[in-house]
Amino acid sequence: MNSAASGGCGAEFGPQDADAGRSWRARKRGLADGVGETERVQGERMTAIMRDFPDFMKKTENRIAQSSQATPGVERYVFDGADGSQMAFWTCDENAVSRAHAHDYDEYMVVVQGCYTLVTNGERTPVHAGEEYFIPRGQLHGGEVLAGTRTIHAFGGHRADRAQGR
Repeated sequence: MNSAASGGCGAEFGPQDADAGRSWRARKRGLADGVGETERVQGERMTAIMRDFPDFMKKTENRIAQSSQATPGVERYVFDGADGSQMAFWTCDENAVSRAHAHDYDEYMVVVQGCYTLVTNGERTPVHAGEEYFIPRGQLHGGEVLAGTRTIHAFGGHRADRAQGR
């Protein structure tokens, strides 16, 4: 992986709290299914810190086939819209490179945890937890992802097939 100085996320940025510089105070709290470890309090606002997508989002029936995936080492699930659009939820288990590819439809992504360095037109754009990015149809793009990164993608068309033998 390239360092932040070269326009990437940097190996030092991983599944730790992306909001460490904010004025949050955290306290331990047990949540069901082990999805949350602490709650953060700022004023009256409380947010659970989740380290994984909830189980209902990770049903075997919605697992994406490896042949539909541009990035190795990713746990991935898909949901279909009535109009043919799809939403995908990805958890990256290892540092990986997403090969360059393009779609015939628009793509929107938000990083939930960690960092994904998007590469378009030779430019590297780190997208950190809480940040989003729009990729127009036909735009060649790839990227680098750090282990522990979770992302949500919305596609304006059919992006992924489900794994067989559910």
